[in-house]
Amino acid sequence: IQHSKWLKSCEDISWRKPIASLNLILSSTAWQQDHNGFTHQEPGMVEHLVSKKSSMIRAYYPPDANCLLSVFDHALQKQNRINVIVASKQPSYQWLNMKDAISHCKKGLGEWTWAGSAKNGEDVDFVLACCGDTPTLETLAAAKILKEKTNLKFKVVNVVDLLKLQSPEINKRGISDEQFDKLFTTNKPVFFAFHAYPHLIHALVYNRKNAKNFHVCGFKEEGAITTAFDMRVLNEIDRFHQVLKICKYVKFDAKLKNELTREMNEKLKLHNSYIREEGVDLPEIVNWNWNK
Repeated sequence: IQHSKWLKSCEDISWRKPIASLNLILSSTAWQQDHNGFTHQEPGMVEHLVSKKSSMIRAYYPPDANCLLSVFDHALQKQNRINVIVASKQPSYQWLNMKDAISHCKKGLGEWTWAGSAKNGEDVDFVLACCGDTPTLETLAAAKILKEKTNLKFKVVNVVDLLKLQSPEINKRGISDEQFDKLFTTNKPVFFAFHAYPHLIHALVYNRKNAKNFHVCGFKEEGAITTAFDMRVLNEIDRFHQVLKICKYVKFDAKLKNELTREMNEKLKLHNSYIREEGVDLPEIVNWNWNK
């Protein structure tokens, strides 16, 4: 925080030369608690930093390794900034090839057309959005369930550069209202899975046209030493809770909705009993694959 204030003060000093950016890599996240308990769960550092001058603060949430490479390469080339990069040190999934990762990170956020069920330009019933590697995994898993079991039309939006969500009136780097409306619609439910505290997303988008339809899930101070997937379940960012929320807020065939609700609740009960008996996550969670 002191460093950000020094940077702000130095903006008005003509003879002061630019300095290398301060790059912070947060790799021990709240979502992996196989040995650290509740006292180690605190994903709110970014929340305090984003209240500082937007000209010098960047908050990046790369969803995979290629995006991490792209974001870090960009951060090392910039000056007079504080770059916060949040990326788990745990092995995970690779969603984008290097070319697509560079393009995605350059924009800061965008629709993953391959993940959604709606074709380009097609009206959607809702939007699935995600920011962070763990929320991205669970959102894609929820998308796969919805594509397999329903005819609902939705798109998937991934956010890498968090402050791009802000209005240009507040942060000149924020995407325009026109771009925001194109991604998140003006009147459809948006189910947003976030790495940290949910209220930060609400604070960033509060003056956008569709802000009232944002349903954000994220860390809510639950969990201790437990399995990786159970941390997601306890904080309700997991795939099953995401589908349940869609069943609650999106209108579609009542019979199908009831069947899907029952199935998701049964999955959660099975998970709860399995981890207590076996001490590890369900095989269908551990071995999950987008392409299978």
